[in-house]
Amino acid sequence: MFGLGVMGQNLARNVASRGIPVAVYNRTRARTDRMMSEHGGEGDLRPAYDVASFVAALERPRRVLIMVQAGEPVDQAIAALRPHLEAGDVVVDGGNSNFHDTRRRATALEAAGLGFLGTGISGGEEGALRGPSLMPGGTRAAYHHLEPIFTAIAARAEGAPCCAYMGSDGAGHYVKMVHNGIEYADIQLIAEAYDVLREVAGLGPEEQAAVFREWNQGDLDSYLIQITAEVLAKRDPETGLPLVDVILDEAEQKGTGRWTSQDALDLGVPATTITEAVFARFLSAQRDRRRAAARVLGTSRVAAGDRAGLVDAVRDALYASKVVAYAQGFEQMAAASARYGWELNLGTIAAVWRAGCIIRARFLDRIRQAFDRQPDLQSLLLASPFRDAVEQAQDAWRRVVRTAVELGVPVPAFSSALAYFDGYRRERGPACLVQGLRDYFGAHTFHRVDRPGTFHVRWAEDGDQVEV
Repeated sequence: MFGLGVMGQNLARNVASRGIPVAVYNRTRARTDRMMSEHGGEGDLRPAYDVASFVAALERPRRVLIMVQAGEPVDQAIAALRPHLEAGDVVVDGGNSNFHDTRRRATALEAAGLGFLGTGISGGEEGALRGPSLMPGGTRAAYHHLEPIFTAIAARAEGAPCCAYMGSDGAGHYVKMVHNGIEYADIQLIAEAYDVLREVAGLGPEEQAAVFREWNQGDLDSYLIQITAEVLAKRDPETGLPLVDVILDEAEQKGTGRWTSQDALDLGVPATTITEAVFARFLSAQRDRRRAAARVLGTSRVAAGDRAGLVDAVRDALYASKVVAYAQGFEQMAAASARYGWELNLGTIAAVWRAGCIIRARFLDRIRQAFDRQPDLQSLLLASPFRDAVEQAQDAWRRVVRTAVELGVPVPAFSSALAYFDGYRRERGPACLVQGLRDYFGAHTFHRVDRPGTFHVRWAEDGDQVEV
C-alpha cells in the first residue's frame, strides 16, 4: 500500500484482516509510524520507510496499490516505483483519477512490461475498511494477479463480491466517474426534496427525518436515503439546533461530477440531470453573490402549502427523477464503451454497485435484471419496472415541479429530469425549427422527412430548395 491517508490505511487494514501480508509505505514517515502504533496488531502489516525497501518486501509478481491524491501525485508515485519494479509487476491506481490520465499511464506502463489497473473504489473510509465496491480496469492479465485480493476485500451482495473486471485501460475509472456523477444527481434530488418539504410543506428537519426513514422502507431504499434521515435527525450540541441549520449552504466538489458532464458533452449524451446537479453546486458556491442578490431581487415568495398528499408526491417525484438520472448515466457508459472499445457490461456494473458504494440502493438489482434480460437496452425508461413506475409518478412529479416553480423554490434537477422525460418520449420535437434556422444563417443544410438526401434553401432570396 503506497499512501496511508484514511482510504489507504483502511484498505491496508482490510487486506491484512483477510490474512494477507501487506507492506505499507507513506512519503511522510510519521504517518507510517502512527498507523503502526494504532493498527499494527490488526494483521501482518509490514512498514517500510523508503521506496526501495518497500518494493523489496513484496512477493513477485509485485502488486502495489497507490492511494494518493489524483493528478500529479499519481505520476510522482509511479516515477518513484518504476526503477524498482520488473516486468510482470502490477501497479494499481485506486484514487479518483481522470480516465484520460489512466489511459495514458496504462499505455506507458504496459509498453515497459508492467501491468496497470486503474481501479475505482467506492464506499468512503468505512467501505474501504469493511468492504468497498471495486471497479478495476486494465489488462486481464494484470487483473488476474489482483482478483483474489479484490474479491476478498470487496463488499458482498447476496453473497457475491461487489467487484468485477470492467475493461481495458481507463474503463474502471470511467465507471467510477459515472458512479460519482449519478451520486451528484442523487444527492441534489434529495436536497431538492428536502427543500420542497421544508419551504412548501413546512416540515422541519426532525419531521423530515421520520419521512425519509419511512421512504427508506420502500422503492427509495438506499444508503443515501438512510443517511439523509440520520443527518436531518442530528442536533448541534453547541446550539441545540438541527445540525443541518448551522451547516453553511455551500456544496463543495472534487471534480468527478464535472468530468462526467464534460465527457457526456463529448459523447453527445444528454446527461441533463447530472449536469444540473453540477451547476447547482456551482451556484451554491456563489454564496456572497446570492446574499447580495437576495437584498436586491428579494427572496422567494414561499407560502406554507397544503401538506396533504405533498409528501407522497415528493416521494414519487424523487423516485421518477432518480430513474432518469440512472438512465442517463447508464446511457453514457454505453456510449463510452462504444467510443473507447471497452465492452462494458452494464448489468455487471449495476451488480457491483449493489453494496459497498455510495449509491447502493434496492433498485440497482432491478437495473441488473433489466440489462441481463436485454443487454442492448437503450434506456432504463424503456424497461417495464421503471417505465411503469415513472408513468404512475407523472401526476405527482408535475405537481411538485409546478408547485415549486409557482412558489419560487428552485428544483433544477427535478425540472431537468422531467423535461428530459418529456423530450425523450416525443416522436417529433421542435428541432426542425432549430435546423431551419441553422440553414438560414449558416447554410448548414437539413434532412427531409419524406425522402433521403441533404438540402439547403436560399431563404432570404426566396430561392429554390437544392439538394447538396
